[in-house]
Amino acid sequence: MPKVSVVIPALNEEEVIERTVLAVPRSVASEIVVVDNGSSDRTAEAALKAGARVVKEPVRGYGRACLAGTNAVSEDCEIIVLMDADLSDDPSEMEFLIRPIVEGECDFVLGSRMLGQREKGSMTSAQILGSRLTSLMIKILYGVHYTDMGPFRAIRRKTLTSLNMSQLTYGWSIEMQVKAASRGIRMKEIPVRWRNRVAGQSKVAGTILGSLKAGARILYTIFLVASGEMKG
Repeated sequence: MPKVSVVIPALNEEEVIERTVLAVPRSVASEIVVVDNGSSDRTAEAALKAGARVVKEPVRGYGRACLAGTNAVSEDCEIIVLMDADLSDDPSEMEFLIRPIVEGECDFVLGSRMLGQREKGSMTSAQILGSRLTSLMIKILYGVHYTDMGPFRAIRRKTLTSLNMSQLTYGWSIEMQVKAASRGIRMKEIPVRWRNRVAGQSKVAGTILGSLKAGARILYTIFLVASGEMKG
């Protein structure tokens, strides 16, 4: 079994991070790295209590946190799993997420909320529409059909390294997908469950400003990759 490192970016998730870490199946994960992205609460302490390794990234930004976490995984890590801290993702599905990579079918697996079951209210209409429009743009540009851009994903470490990720805020996830599409990286989507967060407020969908910033960053990232200004 390849070594799997789970990276969980976290900002002010004290109420839920312990449950999230404990829910990660230890039969799959060799290590769990929680990135404390400038929290003002006891997120780091709660993550440590649950058995995670905590990495500090004081400058806030989803991409910064993901980059800090992926750079901090153990040297023998072969597969990196990224997931949210709020239990919207179902960690019990991690085995299915990594299986296509373990079996040599692909190098990048995206957990699609659109193909799976979504709890009522877990995604806003703007999020659903944004996913569909983004998917259409990528299909037009690269002929690759994504149904979603959700946070629950697995990728070979060497593949992620080759992408030379640079987006430090909301553009991280879509940068990974667009670069993978543009380079012909073997990709697969699998259906995953998506639940309402159990505590706190979403840093993106929870506010109108957050949604607008995320949407603008996604469009900007697609433009940069398509224009060749963002190397991967």
